[in-house]
Amino acid sequence: MTAKPPFLTGHYAPVADEITATELTVEGTLPPELTGRLLRNGHNPKPGVTPTHWFKGSGMVHGIRLREGRAEWYRNRWVHTPALDDGAPYMTEKGPDLTASVAGTHIIEHGGRLLALCEANLPFELTPELETVGAHDFDGKLRSAMTAHPKEDPVTGELHFFGSSPFPPYLMYHVADAKGVLVHSAEIPGATASLKHDFAITRRHVVFIEGNVTFDPTEHSGIPYGWSDQQPSRIGVMPRGEDGARQIRWFSIEPGNMLHVSNAYEDGRGRIVLEGPTVDRRGFELSWNWWVGAPDRGSEPNAYSFTRRWVIDPAAGTVDEQIIDDLAVEFPTLNEEYLGRENRFQYAISFPDEKGFGGYGVVKYDRTTGARRIHQIGDARLPSEAVFVPAAGATREDDGYLLTVVSDLKQDASQLLVLDASGLDQVATVHLPRRVTAGIHGSWIPDTPQDETRA
Repeated sequence: MTAKPPFLTGHYAPVADEITATELTVEGTLPPELTGRLLRNGHNPKPGVTPTHWFKGSGMVHGIRLREGRAEWYRNRWVHTPALDDGAPYMTEKGPDLTASVAGTHIIEHGGRLLALCEANLPFELTPELETVGAHDFDGKLRSAMTAHPKEDPVTGELHFFGSSPFPPYLMYHVADAKGVLVHSAEIPGATASLKHDFAITRRHVVFIEGNVTFDPTEHSGIPYGWSDQQPSRIGVMPRGEDGARQIRWFSIEPGNMLHVSNAYEDGRGRIVLEGPTVDRRGFELSWNWWVGAPDRGSEPNAYSFTRRWVIDPAAGTVDEQIIDDLAVEFPTLNEEYLGRENRFQYAISFPDEKGFGGYGVVKYDRTTGARRIHQIGDARLPSEAVFVPAAGATREDDGYLLTVVSDLKQDASQLLVLDASGLDQVATVHLPRRVTAGIHGSWIPDTPQDETRA
């Protein structure tokens, strides 16, 4: 009997159906300002389906509705794309089908639309109740894929994003205004077929990262990428604005690969500071083997992911880089009001590794003092990406809450934990009606006046 791949077992075992539950049990006190929806996306193939790669599993969104101290509902829904309903292939005789998405990486709200994202395809719009509306192409203006990690400027409300492809054009950059109208698109010169999963924005720049993972036609998992020592590792720095693409500069960096950016900003000397977890070749190969279910799969997909900092000096044409922490982490987050600006605090999820740091935890970094604090989650318990929500009347960067959904294997259950972001103390627990599959990314969607009217 063939063993199941790791992404179909344990914390990652998919759920078999869609349910809705109301009036959830709450321990502790939910802060009343937590009025909105926590939405999480992840890969959850249908029963009987074994994808060739974790990233090929169909997307499922889990939602938890909070209102003024109550947990009103939980619901989960598959994103109904052509890939879910009929297994539509990405490549056709006419080229890539940008609607053939699993839509299983992230979910955001912008311009009044909920968008489920997967970087090789168009986004898929969902209703507030998580039912699928369909592919969203920005009224026909978006003709490339859309990254699963768009960046919303906290000052302008603009949504910056890109589309990456293993075939020319390798990199397209896009901007949608605060209302969700696509207002700018440009091809980025000098880009390669390197896998670009995430990027960064600062006040004045857009920052792209090309690592050593690039297009590999011999890879047969359905995700045609692999590590290449011949692929240069680089950071692209581009001025924001209509003519920015023509002015992009590429800076060589040490070999490695980054999936997720913590943040980037310009310091007082005009240098660009970029941070995020990275892996070397061995770390990538262990993760990849886990994702495809190969025998040398490694114990954890993120066990060799360590936080790195780059300081790019455009005037001098130099890059200084260093690993700044030896804790294995992934899924970095922050108070989004500081996205693209200098931030003091960052959060992440810690993973067990050979250095003996223990099990899974929620980590808080103080970039000013260098302090690191960990909220240990407990045995056989895996937290999701910790989403920051500001507290009412917040005056400090870390005045707020971290929301994380825990998969508990011993209890075969899940809980939503609400942690105080300042000290990581547990504020409240919402008991969910089922164990929620370990996912990837999610968002807190606060209520708007329209939501209040509809409710």
